[in-house]
Amino acid sequence: MTTRKRVLFVCTGNRARSQMAEGLLRHLAGDRFEVYSAGTLPSGMSEHTIEAMREIGIDVSGQRSKSVEEFDGQSFDYVITVCNSARQVCPVFPGKGERLHWDIEDPSDIETRGVSLPHAFRIAREELRKRIEPFAERR
Repeated sequence: MTTRKRVLFVCTGNRARSQMAEGLLRHLAGDRFEVYSAGTLPSGMSEHTIEAMREIGIDVSGQRSKSVEEFDGQSFDYVITVCNSARQVCPVFPGKGERLHWDIEDPSDIETRGVSLPHAFRIAREELRKRIEPFAERR
């Protein structure tokens, strides 16, 4: 029996990108990973996150916004920050886990360029999927 690898996705609010990443990896390879997400300043799950994931058949409505502080003292095989802000303030977790950084644009920032908010969440979701699929296959 092999031990599942532990993965923590981190962004600032834990309301969109890290939540989507958690749902995607769990859906694609949950039998091989223990997957979590957290925020440096958690601000609650966005309904747009839930809807964007529902569109591709993934239910994240049972996930909740969490602080990185909930994971103090835990070790992870991978800690993946999905925004520059979180990368700068993400705490160090014990163990020899690998830190990765995927700079995925915040859907709210995409919206300011004239893209509808639902579409902005879809763009972020697809950027995450492009990274998570090969990540899951290689590990």
